[in-house]
This record gives sequence, C-alpha cells and structure tokens, in this order.
Amino acid sequence: MLTAESIVDSHVPSEPALSPDGRRIAYTVATITKGVPEIWLAAVDGSEKPRKLAEGSSPKWSPDSTTLYFLRDGRLYAEGEPEPLIAWRSEITGFLPMREQVVFIAEDETPVPAIRVWSESLRPERLRIFDPRTGEIRTLTEDHVVGVARRQDDGALAVLTWPTPELDPGGLEPRLAVVDPMTGEKRDLGQTPVEATSPVWWRDLDGWHVAYLATPELVGGWAVFDVPVETGEHRNLTAESTCPIRLTQVDSGVPLVLVADGLDTALHRLGSGEVSFWRGQADTLTSNGEIVATVLSTAHRPKDVHCGPVGGSLTRVSDTAPEFAGISWGSQERLSYKASDGLALDGLLVLPPGKNREDGPFSLVTLPHGGPYDRNADRFMLNWYPSAQWFALAGHAVFLPNPRGGQGHGHEFAASVAGRVGLEEWSDLETGIDLLVAEGVADPERLGIAGWSHGGFVAAWAVGQTRRFKAALMGAGICDWGMLAATGEFGPLEAGLGGSTGWEGEGPHRHDQLSPISYASKIETPVLIVHGADDTNVPYSQAEFFHRALRHFGVEHDLVVYPGEGHSIRGRENQLDLLRRTREWFSRLLDPA
Repeated sequence: MLTAESIVDSHVPSEPALSPDGRRIAYTVATITKGVPEIWLAAVDGSEKPRKLAEGSSPKWSPDSTTLYFLRDGRLYAEGEPEPLIAWRSEITGFLPMREQVVFIAEDETPVPAIRVWSESLRPERLRIFDPRTGEIRTLTEDHVVGVARRQDDGALAVLTWPTPELDPGGLEPRLAVVDPMTGEKRDLGQTPVEATSPVWWRDLDGWHVAYLATPELVGGWAVFDVPVETGEHRNLTAESTCPIRLTQVDSGVPLVLVADGLDTALHRLGSGEVSFWRGQADTLTSNGEIVATVLSTAHRPKDVHCGPVGGSLTRVSDTAPEFAGISWGSQERLSYKASDGLALDGLLVLPPGKNREDGPFSLVTLPHGGPYDRNADRFMLNWYPSAQWFALAGHAVFLPNPRGGQGHGHEFAASVAGRVGLEEWSDLETGIDLLVAEGVADPERLGIAGWSHGGFVAAWAVGQTRRFKAALMGAGICDWGMLAATGEFGPLEAGLGGSTGWEGEGPHRHDQLSPISYASKIETPVLIVHGADDTNVPYSQAEFFHRALRHFGVEHDLVVYPGEGHSIRGRENQLDLLRRTREWFSRLLDPA
C-alpha cells in the first residue's frame, strides 16, 4: 500500500558522472529521511551491484578516471580521503578537475555581515584554481561565475559570468570569456543571451568552439548557441521546432544535446540531428563521446540511472526505489488532441488502479505543470507535491495537460504565452477537460484542479474563469503578476509573462488583466492555498493576497503556511502534511460520502 511516508522517504538518483574511460558511473542519491545526499558507484555494463561510496554530492572524475571528487558540506573531497582537499572557509559551490589542478567556485573568505546592506552584501562567487602539489590557490576571475568548462587539452577554460550575483540583472547580462588557467589571461567573447548556462568545448575544422545553452528571449525556452573562439560570433544553432534541455561536452567530437520531444526525450549530436529516442523523460546527461549515461523515468518506473552506447539501447544500472515494485499503479495513457484553434496538443491521463475508461465517469483532478517552460512528460508521476499516482490511488482520474508555454513543441509554442498567460493556455486545458467529459471519462460535477508554482497560477486563474470546479489547490502560486515582478527573484521574466511591470506609465496595466486576483469576486470554488513562508521565487505575499480576497468574498478556503520553507517544500513532516492534506481536501469535495 502506498503511503505518504513511502513517497517522501524514497531514494532519487541525480547528477550522473561517467568516468572518462567509460567503465564506471558515479551518481548522487538523495534521501529525505537522512537529509544528506550520498554518492553511489555502478559499473556501466551492469556487471557489478551498485555500492555507496560516501556522503556527498556533485561527483566528478579526474581526466584519467583514477580519482572521484565530490562536495560535502561545501567542501571538496577526493574519494578515500578523510579530510577536505581544499582548505577554504567559504562554501565551494562548483568545481572541475583538470589533469594536475582543480578549479573551483567560491565566495571570498570574508565573514557575512549581520546587517544586510544591498551595496555591501553582493558576494560574487569567483573562479579559483588549486594546485595539489603546492597547495597554492589563485583567483582567476573577479566577476560572479555561473559556469565553467575545461578544454579537452587543459589549455583553456570557458567561463560564464554575471556582472552581479543577483539574478536580476545578473542573469540578463551574462558574458562568456576564455581564461588561461596558468596565467589567468582572459579573452572576452562578449555578452550572451539571457541566463546562459552549460558551456562546453568542441573542435571543428576552423578551430576551437564554445557552445552553451541560453534563452534567446525572456519567454520561449532554451536554444544552443555556438561561438568559434577565433571570431567570437555567437550563433543560434537550434531549429525553431527543437527544445534543447541539456548540453554535454565529450572527449572528442561535437557535443551531445538532450532534447524535449513531445512526451518523450531525444538525444542529438550538435548540428547533425537525432541519434537516439527514449520513451519517457531523461533530465540529465553525461558522456565520453562513446557511452552515455542519463537519469530516465518512464510511465511506471521511477527515476533510475541508465547507460549505453551513443545511438544504442540503454541499460538500467541502478534500482533506487525497489519498494515501489509491488504496488499496483494507475494506468497512464498518452493523449493527443486539438486546441480550439486547431493546434496539436498532447498530455496524459492516469486512471485509478485496476480501472479503465469504461469504468467512468470518474472524479477528475487536472494537474497543470509549472514553469511555464516545463512539461508533463510520459514519466512516473509520483512526488511530494500532489501528483497523479497519489490522486489515482485515492480513486480519482488525473489529467496532465501540456498547454502552450511549455517544452517539447518548439520555440513558438513556448513563447506564445508572453504577455498572454492564462489565455490560450487556459483554453488548451479546458479543451482537454471537455474532451474527457464528452468521452465519459470525467464526471462534469466532480472536477478539481491543482498546481504548484506556475501550475498554482493556472489553478487560481481557472477558478476565476469558471465555476465548474468543485475543489482547487493553489500551491506556491501567483495571483498578481505586477506584485511578482516587483518582489520575485527574476522580475523581468515575470513581467514578460504578465505583460507589464507597473512602471510603464498610466494604467490599467496588462498584468492586471492576467492576474487571478482581478477575478476574485467571481470565485465560488473552494481553494486550498499552500505556500512556503520563506519563498523568494514566488513570495508568500501572493498567498496572503489571495487569502484576503477569498475571505472578503466569503469563499470557502484555507491557507497553509510552512515555516522555513522556500519555493519547494523540503522538510519531511511538511511534505507528509501536504500530501495528506491535499488528498483529504479533494476526496471530501469531489467524492463526498
């Protein structure tokens, strides 16, 4: 029997690191109950049972495959060594082994001021280099570093920097540079598009190149950009129909690109198209050019580490959640349908265990995804936030739509929500619900909607547009885009979604038309509002504002605030409470006794 405890106590793998010789794969396993991640090691060919190496995260191999490095409590360790490799008082947030040295990213070793003064509290994380032979540490950059890659011959580093550690405006103005690790000499390759990440090196006939992921516009998703070092020209290599999500450097040849492809995932070689297609969702990638390793989840299989040859089939080498093997899950069906304007859409339908469509109509909970640049891929739908299998095992059918604004359908599809959130996006969701009602799957008198982050916005928007829902959950959601542009971590992005900031001139402003708070007087649906008290992505004020409006209009609702929590709920007891509370909320309102 599935319990809330079995969900939050389950093991989840991440951060796979393939040894350069292609023989071993290290990866991180996160456990809520212990609170400390672990490093595990497995053989790529599956010939050895995976074993735990140490507590830590961010495993990385030395170029000769002899040493595995990792982070623990902000310190850098080497496998088998009891003491940290580098004596640095500030937290190390990133590192990269070279043949004879290690580069790492950390703040200066000065104390953090007790009083926060904006002009004095910006603490850039600088790139530094450590020589184990001498113990010498040198600082290579003065700017805030967000990404680094070593050239395959150790002759240069590609470095992405922000002018300030603040996401706004730092993430709007990244720069790319090439740095000599021996002399510190820096060659600036200019400003990149927004939120550049994942620099990688590769060599073509015209010399060395640096590629990276970045967002061409504030709204619309990532693209792969390439820069020949000789010319410094930044070129967008991504077709309008492609959605790259990961970029990986290899030992020789062109980089590999992980691509969101509808409900599934594809592997491409940069500039030469697809080499593999994987059913389900893969969300990370490591490769030496011949072997690939990824964390893959399919409809009825949780995340596990898979390895295989580039272009060949994958073999699962980990089994991180064996406790789920004996549970009967709800069937997961892939949906394909047309929007009201004819646009092709997809999504998923999960039914209660042992049930099929003919057993309907069921109470239906719609789960819009976050982002909005995210997707409901055909993966295992179970998590600490209200998820499809959690609701399905309580007897509900669950609809997981992929409306406009998300991944998997190209740039235009993703960018279409700029200044239009809640419009065609909501119509896409409602069309799918209408289809399930018409097909006899969903009971029109027992409809619910639940979402987290941008999905929380969609839920709050939906109950102000229609009275057809009998229950709703707004988790870490947005009710006022103008307030989010003013107080959220990345105001310009929120203004791009909501359509305005509020300082463009005289109102009314576009964001007021697209904010759920503007339609609060029309809401009759009972709403469960859930938020982390210390959320800086979508600040708690969004929940408080919506709560005050619903209280004013006498709408049945409740407000749940988790102390010390941010945008994601991390505490075990809080996750348990969230799962139990949301299941009870929807069961009471959708399936009353």
